[in-house]
Amino acid sequence: MRLSARVDYALRATAELAATATGPGRGRPVTADQIARAQEIPPKFLESILLQLRRGGIVQAQRGPEGGYWLARPADEISLAEVIRVIDGPLAHVRGQRPEQLGYHGAARSLQEVWIALRASEREILELVTVADVAGGTLPSRVTELAADPRAWT
Repeated sequence: MRLSARVDYALRATAELAATATGPGRGRPVTADQIARAQEIPPKFLESILLQLRRGGIVQAQRGPEGGYWLARPADEISLAEVIRVIDGPLAHVRGQRPEQLGYHGAARSLQEVWIALRASEREILELVTVADVAGGTLPSRVTELAADPRAWT
């Protein structure tokens, strides 16, 4: 699986917003500069990502001296899959197409099922894990079990 820099930054930004929503000063909007500094994200790049997240219903924004960003819903209601879809579109494309739209023939026919199973596996994890799980460092046991396998790291 390959995630774009935009997705990586979006996930980091939403985790940062989740952490600030539960920490000191909670309930106050967080500026893009604060998020960029905390997560070492290029500020201009982050601004466009936050705009996408706002349009996708993940974050809300307020302008002005007391302005900034906050999560549109509780962090435990926002899955990683939702953030990824807002930024990059549907999960698991093959050559820019959804696996069920591909037409394989002969000996390669089973590849379509492999790509669909791969997408289902990705979806299982990415919909299971929420922004709150990441921000709180409390991942679901299924994720920690998979990550504990040494083969997962190579």
